[in-house]
Amino acid sequence: MISAPPPSAAGFRWYAVHTLPRQEALAVIHLERQGYEAFLPKALVTRRHARKFETLKAALFPRYAFVSLDIGRHRWRSINGTMGVASLVMGIDYPQPVPNGIVEDLIEAADEDGVIDIGRGFRPGDPVEILVGPFAGTVGTLVSLDAKGRVEMLLSLLTGAVRVKVAREVLRPAS
Repeated sequence: MISAPPPSAAGFRWYAVHTLPRQEALAVIHLERQGYEAFLPKALVTRRHARKFETLKAALFPRYAFVSLDIGRHRWRSINGTMGVASLVMGIDYPQPVPNGIVEDLIEAADEDGVIDIGRGFRPGDPVEILVGPFAGTVGTLVSLDAKGRVEMLLSLLTGAVRVKVAREVLRPAS
């Protein structure tokens, strides 16, 4: 026997949708065709293919998208049968809502194409300072950013320039 939806489930909430491999965009298209509001956060990624570099829009969270629904009112089980969808991320009996504010913050940070600037103001070539660790206070040049929040930078040390990777959170723009 299925229990009633929890009282906190009343009203529209965002839920995570687990998609089939590389079918996030297809899932969002079909969810929207069914009348749901869906969101797929993307990031620009650079990949090398056939000795060429190309910049693509890729899912920020591979195999996941978000859908807004009211589980007390919508036929949410039909989402599991949507093209491109593997399943809703579930609790025991009902979909597990994403904590309030997370998807809203992602939407606010995204441009009109759903692309989120993972560099948050940092650009390759910018001077940056490391805030913590053995290199605290050292200034280097930002080389690249990746979708996982890591930053590659060049540090000028005694023997010359050294490439290091650090978390985005331990950097600030150099003054």
